[in-house]
Amino acid sequence: MDLQPFHTGVSPYAAGLSCRCPRCGRGRLFKGFLTVAPACDNCGLDYSFDDSGDGPVVFIILLAGSLVVGLALWVELTWAPPLWVHALLWTPLVLISTLGLLRPLKATMIALQYQKRAEQGRLDEGDA
Repeated sequence: MDLQPFHTGVSPYAAGLSCRCPRCGRGRLFKGFLTVAPACDNCGLDYSFDDSGDGPVVFIILLAGSLVVGLALWVELTWAPPLWVHALLWTPLVLISTLGLLRPLKATMIALQYQKRAEQGRLDEGDA
């Protein structure tokens, strides 16, 4: 796995939030909504190191869930609207907050993996 050079001056947060290559900051990271491209179309970085897993989803569930539950509780305790009002209010907010954050958070996790040289954990032969 050749990921060099690691310290290119590109912020992993800037590259991640803009969904760009973690090495050059210019090439596209995704070829679909969440499908990672095979390589950077600008610098040629192979994206096979990508293993963001469920990390971005966990952060989104915690952030969006806290926001929506907190607001729903506040609205319920303040005005006590019928359930259909809650459905009208919170369904779009859940969809916008989860789908809107998923791509940039996945790209940020990939950029941080690249910068930190994150790899799969391994056991040595003698440790098993």
